[in-house]
Amino acid sequence: MKEILNEHFTGERALFHETELRIRSSVFDDSESPLKHCRYIDISDCTFNWSYPVWYCEFIRMKDSTIGENGRAGIWYVDDIKAENTVIEAPKCIRHSKGISLKNVTFTNGEESLWKCANIRIDKVRAKGDYFAMDCDGMEVTGLELDGNNSFDGVRNVTVRNSVINGRDAFWNSENIIIYDSVISGLYFCWNSRNVTLVNCTVETLQGMCYTENLVLKNCKLPNTSLAFEYSTVNADILGSIDSIINPSGGIIKADSIGEIIMDGERVDASRTKIICGGK
Repeated sequence: MKEILNEHFTGERALFHETELRIRSSVFDDSESPLKHCRYIDISDCTFNWSYPVWYCEFIRMKDSTIGENGRAGIWYVDDIKAENTVIEAPKCIRHSKGISLKNVTFTNGEESLWKCANIRIDKVRAKGDYFAMDCDGMEVTGLELDGNNSFDGVRNVTVRNSVINGRDAFWNSENIIIYDSVISGLYFCWNSRNVTLVNCTVETLQGMCYTENLVLKNCKLPNTSLAFEYSTVNADILGSIDSIINPSGGIIKADSIGEIIMDGERVDASRTKIICGGK
């Protein structure tokens, strides 16, 4: 494998169509698409300062590197990429890609990043920005810290563990979701979704978990949560209290206490939902 060390690249498509390179301690500066149609590229301690740094590539390894704030649309149409100990400062990074592994990666402006991707592993990632992770299929997420609205919209086949997700409208239009040991805070959590399970989670939300089919909560806490479960089918085992629930479509809801139960007979058939408070 050819090694490139301490280089400063300028000019469009600086390493176009290159194969089997080990790039160390180098800077890709003020021109577009430095790595395009490349294969088997090992990147370490590098900086990308302009748009479209990694496109139409395969088998990319990136470590201890930075995609700067002008490196917009940084990683698109890539098959098999692993990034570790890397900072991504630009929005709209990682789209239309598959075989993605991110470990100790920070998205300082993760707006509209990780879209329409498949086969994704996330481990100890921190991200800030709206519309993170949209229309993805097959995600294993551990230790994510996310601040941003409209995250995980339209995702499928996702497992989340030990994560903190802050922001409104998370997990809309999603399917086959399991979330373990996590904290989720934000208005309108999880609407229009199917087959969503939360285990040992804490959720704070207004009008959350509505219009969802087959919603399961096991040993979950719902502090400061009100007007939940509207038009949802739900099997919920809630530790402690919930402020209010409104018009669930059916199922079983257990809680130590419920501040208010709103069941509008003109909207739902109340007999289809069993509500148990304090074990009674």
